[in-house]
Amino acid sequence: MFAVRSVAIRSLAVHPSRLSLEELLAECEMRRERRSGPGGQHRNKVETAVVLTHKTSGLQGEASERRSQADNRAMALFRLRLNLAVNYRCSELSELPVVSDLWRSRCRQGRLSVSPQHQDFPALLAEMMDALEMSSFSLPDVAEHFEVTASQLVKLLRGYHPALVRLNQARKQAGLRALS
Repeated sequence: MFAVRSVAIRSLAVHPSRLSLEELLAECEMRRERRSGPGGQHRNKVETAVVLTHKTSGLQGEASERRSQADNRAMALFRLRLNLAVNYRCSELSELPVVSDLWRSRCRQGRLSVSPQHQDFPALLAEMMDALEMSSFSLPDVAEHFEVTASQLVKLLRGYHPALVRLNQARKQAGLRALS
């Protein structure tokens, strides 16, 4: 389900979760498979399951719950973007980078507005996870940097439970208390 490993790339200008779908697909290897389960004979005869592997990091996203390969590819791509957001860290900078235009467009009066199912969610999550790692997991510092409350950051983390788990593991290693 969720592998806990962090991949650090030092010279990357844009986090892969922020790439367009076409650009990210170009950085991936796609494998089609047959899977068992509901869906009748069609599902067992046709390779509708999709597994996408990001070539640089080895992280994966997969989907097989739909009968359509195109639908499964879209879901696998979204899951890959989430996996990259949680486990793929961009460069190690000495200070927090400038807040992205995407973040600013989603933030109004200190409140972050994005659904965990929205295509922008992985990019916002990745930006926050990078900032948290750069600030030694200080939630108040990152909240101030993004001009939101710490509870808004925790709400974003709760949108994808593996992100909260990953952050709590890192906070524990740094000697900080876990977030709930």
